[in-house]
Amino acid sequence: MIRRIPGTPLLRLAVVIASAAVVVAMLWWRGPDWHTVWHAFDAVKWYWIVAAIGFNLLSIVVRAIAWRTVIKQAIEPPYPSIMLVFSAFSVGLFANAVLPGRIGELARVAVLTRKLRLQGRRADGTWAALVGTVFAHRLFDLVPTVGLILYVLLTAKIPHWAISSLLVVGAIGFGLFAFAFASARQRHESVLDGLGPIRRLVEMGRHGLAVLHAPRAAAAAAFFQCCGWLFQLLAVYVAMRAFDIHAPMPAAALVLLLMNVATLFPLWPGNIGLLQAAIALPLRSYGVPAGTAIAYGFGLQAIEASVGVGVGLMFLAREGLSFAMLRRMPGAEEAEVPDEGEAQAEAALDDGRARARVPG
Repeated sequence: MIRRIPGTPLLRLAVVIASAAVVVAMLWWRGPDWHTVWHAFDAVKWYWIVAAIGFNLLSIVVRAIAWRTVIKQAIEPPYPSIMLVFSAFSVGLFANAVLPGRIGELARVAVLTRKLRLQGRRADGTWAALVGTVFAHRLFDLVPTVGLILYVLLTAKIPHWAISSLLVVGAIGFGLFAFAFASARQRHESVLDGLGPIRRLVEMGRHGLAVLHAPRAAAAAAFFQCCGWLFQLLAVYVAMRAFDIHAPMPAAALVLLLMNVATLFPLWPGNIGLLQAAIALPLRSYGVPAGTAIAYGFGLQAIEASVGVGVGLMFLAREGLSFAMLRRMPGAEEAEVPDEGEAQAEAALDDGRARARVPG
């Protein structure tokens, strides 16, 4: 059993606040003329904003389909419906947008597990298997990521500081995919009982990677993830037009890559400030004024957040859940054995519902 060091949450909070303060200070004192940033919103073409929102929504839909493809290889039938998976996936996006850390990854597992239990599914390790599918689903992002890195390296004007970073990310991604393929387990090949916290996480991930043993399913999951990235790339591109930025498609691809690098480690909700800097810096190579680039960074983040938060809130209400429940998600390492993990997920949601009804 691992004991937490007293005061660690306060220490983490202090580090997050200090990091955010440094980023805000740098943007304020070393950033652009903020009057030009605010005035950049005056000329926004809203029909391009609507198009960007539509592409982001399509991206969410196909990514949810990719996750369901992975799920079907990790658990026994009956499988959750497309709408149920989309609902859980949307709630996870909402949690990632409004809470620090990757709470949303566990939130979507907890929501989906709870719904399957309410539909009469037996407690047969679904919680642990679904945690593994989240890891596998994210792993398939490596396919479009590596393709996008190659496209950017060949076509985009890349700042010198970004070239080595993209090469390192691509190499790590290729290595992770190769390791995952070699270590993937067949469905129900082993159990989690008696394993330590780290080995439990590894085992759950390996169960989720069972999709790699089904070439057609793996190809389908990779295809849908690539479609999701393509729609997101188109959203970045048309959002540029909304801010009267006429940079070519390679610039949009570079922005998309650096956006994902900036949000890889969510230090605070949205990584606001850090994300705008990551978006604005590559656009300077294309002659985009600093004020316009920063305004575009805020606008692009608002576009993505509006889809994640809006759709997520809708499905949060549809599932009869509340924001308080999302903050009480059990950690993946708590799934010591499948049945216990599911019980903890259900208990966390029920406890959150009870607390949410208490006035004050």
